Amino acid sequence: MNDIDAWVWWLVGAAGLGIPLVVTAMPEFGMLAVGAVAAAIMAGLGFGMVVQVLAFVVVSVALIAVVRPVAARHRAQRPQLATGIEALKGKQAVVLERVDGTGGGRIKLAGEVWSARALDTDHAYEVGQEVDVVDIEGATAIIM
Repeated sequence: MNDIDAWVWWLVGAAGLGIPLVVTAMPEFGMLAVGAVAAAIMAGLGFGMVVQVLAFVVVSVALIAVVRPVAARHRAQRPQLATGIEALKGKQAVVLERVDGTGGGRIKLAGEVWSARALDTDHAYEVGQEVDVVDIEGATAIIM
C-alpha cells in the first residue's frame, strides 16, 4: 500500500465512521472520523504508517476526552427557557372566585382562567386579590 493509497483508505474509513454517526447519533463515531481525517492528512504529507496511526489515536482520544465532558455538562443543565406549566410557576394571578384550601375557586393566570386551591388550607383568598402560583397539579393551580 503506497502513500496515496493510505490517505484514500483513511478517508474511506472516515466516511465509514460517519455512517454509524448518522444512524445511531453517537458523536463518538464523528470524533473517530475526525481522527481518521487527521491520519489521512499525515498519509498525504508522506508520513509513515506509525505516524498515521498515532495521529488517528491522538486526535480521536483528545476529541473524546474534551468533547464528552462538555456535552455531558450541557445535557445535565436545565433548559434556560421554561415552557408549559413550568413557566407558570412563580407567576402572579388574580382571584376571580373565592379560593380556599378545598379548591373550587378560580384565578386568572397568564390570560387564562384556572381552577385553584390555596397552599395553606386555613387561608382563603377573596375576589380581586393578587396571588402567587407556587405549583400546578393537573389543571389546578396551587396559590399563596
